[in-house]
Amino acid sequence: MSQIIEQVSGQATGQAAGKLYGIGVGPGDPELLTVKALRRLQAAPVVAYPVSDGGKSLSRSIVAGYLRPKQIEVPLWYPFKLEQSSQPYYDQAAETLAEHLAAGRDVVVLCEGDPFFYGTFMYLFTRLSERFHTEVVPGVSSVMANAAMLGTPLTYRNDLFMVLPGTLSAELLQAKLALADAAVILKLGRNFAKVYAVLEQLNLLDRAKYIERATMPNQRILPIREVDPAAVPYFALISIPSQWQPE
Repeated sequence: MSQIIEQVSGQATGQAAGKLYGIGVGPGDPELLTVKALRRLQAAPVVAYPVSDGGKSLSRSIVAGYLRPKQIEVPLWYPFKLEQSSQPYYDQAAETLAEHLAAGRDVVVLCEGDPFFYGTFMYLFTRLSERFHTEVVPGVSSVMANAAMLGTPLTYRNDLFMVLPGTLSAELLQAKLALADAAVILKLGRNFAKVYAVLEQLNLLDRAKYIERATMPNQRILPIREVDPAAVPYFALISIPSQWQPE
């Protein structure tokens, strides 16, 4: 399907359509960018990335040292607010990138962590992959990076492992955690107090490990009982490692 559309686009404009690349840039440390992601990044004439209020972009800051002077940069603003849908902004972002792709320019979209693991690129993929040739380059996810920084293996042998967003209700979090041998809870921020209460109810506080901004210069690892709920950032994680012991 995408090949047919590329051919039609090429006939209409006199040139082939550009290719879309969603690349995972990892959790924060620029050295965790894969060789393939770096090659795609530096070869593309257009680099797009999400920005938050104030125009800041974590994904761009990760790869800033690898960007080339003549690359076209396209900031994509998303509200990232619970009370406001981001879908119209993904629609707008997709059409902005489609203009570059239709003009024959390859586009790299930066995505923190891995593009297909809670990544913002997924929403552009669903809008554009049927229209343009699309390639996804995996990245180091926050789950793996945090385990490495904590120095704690996530799972052993036949452990049942779960990744849970902190945005779930307390009841659902409790039900899921009761079934898991090991787990990671993402998207803490304003949800920390709720998650903490659930862990306390399940007697998991002694196993729980808290880390924020893993692999970044301002990384912090704190005893979970000392964490200030009002100061927990979005890029924080709680790991509940396996209890398996060597026989």
